[in-house]
Amino acid sequence: MFTGIVEELGEVTAVEQLAEASRFRLRGPVVTEGAKHGDSIAVNGVCLTVVETADGEFTADVMQETLNRSSLGALGEGSRVNLERPMALGGRLGGHLVQGHVDGTGEILSRTPSEHWELVKVALPAHLARYVVEKGSITVDGVSLTVVEAAADHFTISLIPTTLALTTLGIKQPGDPVNLEVDVLAKYVERLLAAGVNPLHAGEGQK
Repeated sequence: MFTGIVEELGEVTAVEQLAEASRFRLRGPVVTEGAKHGDSIAVNGVCLTVVETADGEFTADVMQETLNRSSLGALGEGSRVNLERPMALGGRLGGHLVQGHVDGTGEILSRTPSEHWELVKVALPAHLARYVVEKGSITVDGVSLTVVEAAADHFTISLIPTTLALTTLGIKQPGDPVNLEVDVLAKYVERLLAAGVNPLHAGEGQK
């Protein structure tokens, strides 16, 4: 489980094409400190398993399913990436609950700079539109953000200078793909309601 608060702006140092998979080597001295085989690290919002670490770098195998459902397949040597370690139980939840399971990809449509922030419009896949609401939370390339406007085919986010400086959202341009993860709580509520269960009374009668 992650929070969507990016810890480090990392870099892809190598990509090896495998049979129906890719092996990425990524540089991230902060997130690799104390990391070991089997640990999880979110890369642009995608939860990946560490294969090995050495000298501030780690490798991770990305299966075809993940490449198909996320924008990781577009990464190459030199690409910058957002990195985050899993949250520690008992720690502060700075963003919102993020699983690192990408629901789909969007595309940067436009950027409108202002004096103190920048408004970014992102294309929204039709199957995700019902989960995105004004003032709700969404994860874009692993960054926990608040939705400014929610439309049927797009949403907007307002980026402060810190986010622009410390994440890849500061360098993404119109036309660039981004990974999207919607609020998992909304999906659970939808599933319960579809099954005819009232979430407010789901536990009644169970002793």
